[in-house]
Amino acid sequence: MRESMKRLVFVSLLAVVVFGLAVSVIVAQPEQGAPRKIVVFQEGFVNEPAQQVLIERLGGVVIKPLPLVNGMAVLLPPRALDALGLRPEVLRVEDDAVVVALAKPPKPPPSQLPETLSWGVDRIDAEYAWPSGYTGAGVKVAVVDTGIDLDHPDLMANIKGQVNCINPSKTGDDDNGHGTHVAGIVAAIDNDIGVIGVAPQAELYAVKVLSRRGSGFVSDIIEGITWCINNGMDIINMSLGTDTDIQSLHDACDEAAAAGLLLVAAAGNHGGAVDYPGAYDSVIAVAATDSSDNRASWSSFGIEMDIAAPGVEIYSTWKGGGYATASGTSMAAPHVAGTLALNLSANICATADDLGASGWDIYTGCGLVDAEQAAIGTESGDN
Repeated sequence: MRESMKRLVFVSLLAVVVFGLAVSVIVAQPEQGAPRKIVVFQEGFVNEPAQQVLIERLGGVVIKPLPLVNGMAVLLPPRALDALGLRPEVLRVEDDAVVVALAKPPKPPPSQLPETLSWGVDRIDAEYAWPSGYTGAGVKVAVVDTGIDLDHPDLMANIKGQVNCINPSKTGDDDNGHGTHVAGIVAAIDNDIGVIGVAPQAELYAVKVLSRRGSGFVSDIIEGITWCINNGMDIINMSLGTDTDIQSLHDACDEAAAAGLLLVAAAGNHGGAVDYPGAYDSVIAVAATDSSDNRASWSSFGIEMDIAAPGVEIYSTWKGGGYATASGTSMAAPHVAGTLALNLSANICATADDLGASGWDIYTGCGLVDAEQAAIGTESGDN
């Protein structure tokens, strides 16, 4: 009788424990279709475990912490969103907007070509800076993008680090191609194959924040920027953008600039206002030009424009050890990032070649980036 009572009590307690666990799991699950948000907390509320408990108690699910902006990326059903808006610990709740790579569909070449100097690198006279020792050696350039082909023969010697902000269990290898194309423009090696980058000895770091479809979330970009700050990057290239102004992204860019990093971003490909993060003051927004120095018709423009660079029909590296021709402000931005890698103290605006109307304008900023003059202060090149 006593043993039966013990079994009954044990089973009853087990049921209570299991039921309690089940309730906990149910509470932690987001409602179907719960939107992805960024919750930013007040300055005095910086304890991550406490932040997570608050979100989960209200029915949200934490995706990842964002310590750079004292926030978290979360899934929030409407009832949780309303409740968080009333909490004194919360500064703001904003959309975790979608960010996309800013390039047109690529055109693969018919076959492997011998090493060539792309018209873009040639146009900005980068090759005239190399003999004077301006090659980007020792400069850390983070390609915040779809990753980089880590085994590409034209890049692998310059790849010094990588991280995957979408899935930490995976590498920063490129499963799209866009980031590899960008990396080649910055720092493809001077060898016997493919192409040569603007700064052929710069150190490349693959910071994967976009998926194989070429899209991602603002929170992933913020995590990538955080990684760049923590790992001592000199330059961040962001050939990506969104038309949504997210304050947390703005704050992250400002923090990186305050830490001494140079941030370069594509202006956008829709012929309208400059995309974010390019539109922020702490970021250099880059327009795209063609081989005749005309602004591409689809290149975005506005008062936030800083400078222009080649971005039409640019031949560069691609995933799988390949090469491709692509167009977009995505291709223009790394020409500028590479120029900065040649000389981190360069005043790229003061040394740019004026285009269009005299002086700065909303279409090409201060003009076409001039790598030779920015690096060594001369214009001995052929352009």
